[in-house]
Amino acid sequence: MTDKKLDIRHPIFNDDNAAREHLESLLWPQGPVCPRCGVMSARITKLQGTSTRPGVYKCKDCRKPFSVTVGTVMERSHIPLSKWVLAAQLMASSNKGMSALQLQRMIGTNYETAWFLFHRLREAAVDVNPGPLGGANKVVEADESYIGGKAKNKAFGLPPKKMAVFSLVEREGCARSRYVADVTAATLREAIVTQADRKSYLMTDEAAVYEKLAPSSPATAPSTTRPRSM
Repeated sequence: MTDKKLDIRHPIFNDDNAAREHLESLLWPQGPVCPRCGVMSARITKLQGTSTRPGVYKCKDCRKPFSVTVGTVMERSHIPLSKWVLAAQLMASSNKGMSALQLQRMIGTNYETAWFLFHRLREAAVDVNPGPLGGANKVVEADESYIGGKAKNKAFGLPPKKMAVFSLVEREGCARSRYVADVTAATLREAIVTQADRKSYLMTDEAAVYEKLAPSSPATAPSTTRPRSM
């Protein structure tokens, strides 16, 4: 779907056969490919018959049946493919994200199904080989924050411990956040050098912990920030 406005009446959101054909066109633009051995074209046979579920193919090399969901987050799922496609489109179209409860209301399933779809699709969106943030003549901003529950929300017991979260933001680019055990120069440096390009300029606030990360660059930024080469 490339339309800016989502039309939930589209067949791929309501018909499983249309949804499967849509997924096949995305995953196999040149025709079916065996997910196990990678062969395609004449070495692939589409299985047909009343005892075979729709969309099943068989590889003549490894002799294994497969479908478009094999090797994806949809594999072995009993949720209709049209629900998968609809949930994926809704989550991808949301500007501010959504909760599993909101997804449940929008796709018309129970909460357990929506929660399963929500977490599977979020995991599928993770870039397994992300490149470093920043680069030559680019600025990466760093800051830490503390999150956690509030004592007033507990009926009894000690107040919950707040957790430190460290974030790196490339200006006009991507952002990455991670939990850190403590806010020290050693911990933050490890988080920075593994996520940001060494050629970037690091922009921080005036917290003393950043003083030990790298020498300061010429004072070209406001007094509340400090640019540093990495």
